[in-house]
Amino acid sequence: MDVSDILNNLNEAQRNAVTSESSHLLVLAGAGSGKTRVIAHRVAWLVQALDNSPHSLLTVTFTNKAANEMKGRIESMLGQEMADFWCGTFHGIAHRLLRRHWEEASLRKEFAILDSEDQYRVIKRVCKSMGVDEGKWPARQIQWYINKEKDECRRANQAESGDDYFVEQMTKVYEEYEQLCERESLVDFGELLLRSLILLSTNESLLSHYQKRFKHILVDEFQDTNEVQYRLLSLLKGKDSSYTAVGDDDQSIYGWRGAKSDNIDRFTKDFTKTEVVRLEQNYRSTQTILDAANSVIENNQSRMGKELWTEQKEGEKISVYSAYNEDDEARFVVGTIQSWMDQGNALDEVAILYRSNAQSRALEEAILRKELPYRIYGGQRFYERAEIKNAMAYIRLVYGRQDDAAFERVINLPPRGIGAKTLEIIRKKARDKNSSLWNAGSELVEFDELTARAKASLSGFMGDLESLSAEVDGLELKETVDHIIQRSGLIEYHKKEAGEKGRTRVENLEELVSAAGDFKSDNQEEDTPILKAFIDHAALDAGEDQAEEHESAIQLMTLHSAKGLEFPLVFVTGFEENLFPHRLSIEEPGQLEEERRLCYVGMTRAMEKLYIIYAEMRNLHGNETFNPPSRFLREIPPELTQEIRTGGAIGRKSYNSKGIVAQGEIPETDLVLGQRVVHEVFGEGVILNYEGQGANARVEVNFDSSETKWLMASYAKLRPI
Repeated sequence: MDVSDILNNLNEAQRNAVTSESSHLLVLAGAGSGKTRVIAHRVAWLVQALDNSPHSLLTVTFTNKAANEMKGRIESMLGQEMADFWCGTFHGIAHRLLRRHWEEASLRKEFAILDSEDQYRVIKRVCKSMGVDEGKWPARQIQWYINKEKDECRRANQAESGDDYFVEQMTKVYEEYEQLCERESLVDFGELLLRSLILLSTNESLLSHYQKRFKHILVDEFQDTNEVQYRLLSLLKGKDSSYTAVGDDDQSIYGWRGAKSDNIDRFTKDFTKTEVVRLEQNYRSTQTILDAANSVIENNQSRMGKELWTEQKEGEKISVYSAYNEDDEARFVVGTIQSWMDQGNALDEVAILYRSNAQSRALEEAILRKELPYRIYGGQRFYERAEIKNAMAYIRLVYGRQDDAAFERVINLPPRGIGAKTLEIIRKKARDKNSSLWNAGSELVEFDELTARAKASLSGFMGDLESLSAEVDGLELKETVDHIIQRSGLIEYHKKEAGEKGRTRVENLEELVSAAGDFKSDNQEEDTPILKAFIDHAALDAGEDQAEEHESAIQLMTLHSAKGLEFPLVFVTGFEENLFPHRLSIEEPGQLEEERRLCYVGMTRAMEKLYIIYAEMRNLHGNETFNPPSRFLREIPPELTQEIRTGGAIGRKSYNSKGIVAQGEIPETDLVLGQRVVHEVFGEGVILNYEGQGANARVEVNFDSSETKWLMASYAKLRPI
């Protein structure tokens, strides 16, 4: 490729970024503005036009896939292999460094890398050797704490516990874990980065070697860097090196896992005379979608600022649908997708986005009813999630104690001191007696065939299940499931699991209660208990295979998972206060701004058509909530949106000579226009308007509280006065 060819098909801002001769360059790359192209072309420019050796370049990305694609694209442009070119993830680069300098890093030559699950098992081993009560200090919580400390560049002896006894205990485990890893030469992901930082910080000759080697350092997704990553990159830059940081402060959405959005601003302060190039031309979305996203994100105060624009068509307005509840929301989404298919479009062009994993449950059920293929991107289906399987195991044992698989799954979850040795004794007894594990356990307890400690733990577990069974006798299904989940200890167990993961697990368990409340058995056999029907329903749902990778399927995902993706048709569901923005973020300005960035990311996934949906009432996490539409919706100019109605003709308000709404029947219902009604939550009001008929009828009610709401007549339980 000729030098001039490298600049072909680049816009002016992209060319400025690619050819910049500044020592320090910050590329603020808006959504869909071609940032990956800029990095690849800049590397090619540095090699081809400025005659730099690939050996002198370091490019850092956040995923192995991105690194491989980047290197492949550069090699294709240059028509040569880049054997000496360091291009990889932070962890990949750190691993390469430690493999080369294992001795200086005080490691064995063949040190072992611990992935997340390996690390968890080692921490459990340490806890057991220390006699730590995992009921009080779960291994997952300690794992999160250790990784957080390493991300902040702190060893165990540097951890800040203050007067917090809980943190003090975790620090002690961190110290023991650190010593075990030293003895066995084990390196977890956080250690790869921290040890590399320490290695370079304490070895001047080695640091000088790499500072001289890497003349150009380029970093993608800079807004997602954490403390240890930022320090490591800063350390590697020599006095004659150039530094290119590419990122978007408006797409920094991973604060909950250590990313620091202010690292972009910090970069301009730490590296003087930084040139800033803004990539604002978007190649993905219509101008309407971009105008709406710009209007939302400009409400954030802590941003460097940019305005996305496109040469593409203005596009359709953003459709806003007010659903009655989550089931109406799901029905609307699926119905709209079916219409999309009828126009000859493919299912893999559709994405349904949600703030909380728990929201997928109602959406999945609506999709399954229509027998459409779908895939959970970056996650599992609702009934396949570990915490749901654990809760269902308790429910199955309450229904019938002879369920061996359920017994094994939760005998020590939450931890209650029943180890692998005790479980093996139970299994052996069951084999010898050709009985269930439950019966074998009962016999072992009755005839004192276990140690005193094991007997106490096992009898406690079995006694709790017997009590649970008695306590739920006669309760409705929803109350039964709720009581079992609460008494099982799973909620409290996962509340101790810090970060987004623990909160998500708790929300999913609460959503299982909602699922039980919504459940209606399709089984026509009257002698099938409702609890058994619910158990069977969950098993069948979990058994449904996700769509094959090659199969065109609807994509369901959290807003966090959607970053970097694009789809012609996008639904952003659950657009309500306390859900999106999340209730835990509303009081914290920094967290609220991250929620707004998440909204910006979600909206800019849409290429052609964007739907925003909120529910007037939502049964989520086991509770009915009545939240107003999200503040983010109010931040979108009204001229960019259109409110849509479903089904049938829309009724017209008709007033008599006294200014009172005239009477008029609403087809196939017992309601009429002008009728005074009462709602159990909103109180008394007057029916002003309607659309649709029968089961699909929606009515507009002006309540005496001055609120006017559209409600689904079949759900609202409006009572005439």
